[in-house]
Amino acid sequence: MSGHSKWSSIKRKKAVTDSRRGQLWTRILKEVTVAARMGGGDPTGNARLRTAVQDARASNVPNDNIERAIKRGTGELEGVTYEEITYEGYGPGGAAILIEAVTDNKNRTVAEIRHLFSKHGGSLGEAGSVSWMFDSRGYFAIEKAMMAEDQFMELALSVDAEDISTEDEAYEIFTSPENYVATKEALEQRETPLIVSEMARIPQTYLELPAQKVETNLRLLETFEDHDDVQHVWANFNVDAETLAALSG
Repeated sequence: MSGHSKWSSIKRKKAVTDSRRGQLWTRILKEVTVAARMGGGDPTGNARLRTAVQDARASNVPNDNIERAIKRGTGELEGVTYEEITYEGYGPGGAAILIEAVTDNKNRTVAEIRHLFSKHGGSLGEAGSVSWMFDSRGYFAIEKAMMAEDQFMELALSVDAEDISTEDEAYEIFTSPENYVATKEALEQRETPLIVSEMARIPQTYLELPAQKVETNLRLLETFEDHDDVQHVWANFNVDAETLAALSG
């Protein structure tokens, strides 16, 4: 798995997406609404909704908010209709950027995303222009201080991990998209102290960019992460240890 976990490491160190609780709650509740609309309002029979509800409770979202989001998704309550949409493009220096969004107005959102790309020296691409560079995988990170490596290896085997990494400052488990929910529930049943659990879009390869381009791309990604309609942002450029240390500092 050497290299495959770099972008997840970058996201953890940047810690931009989860920096404001209100923004985080909004994103989670949008996911609850979309999951209920797509698969029904019963978490027992809707794995995506079950995961979204678990994430909401883990982030201390009030139960009333969760229930209202579910009812908006099933049509029991009136409200806006959200649609999922993926935007693909290039940052400065040719970095591939993949944006997952949930919006109630596609025309507004695409115009704003295009403007942000242009403002920072990038460009919005066509559908399929960069998505082929990323693999969808379930991703889990565990702080190394919480267990020894042999304990982690036993844990990974017990939950049928598809792949693992012990190279970063966190232990990492990767699964197929189909096994993500089952693995998440298995880890939670074992009371595993997860730093991150998400369906990730992991780059197949990483682009090396000059330091100035790295900084410009990071600023671009932060503007996307601050956008109300954006749920996740993924990119395929590498960031060296020195830059990561500066970010974490």
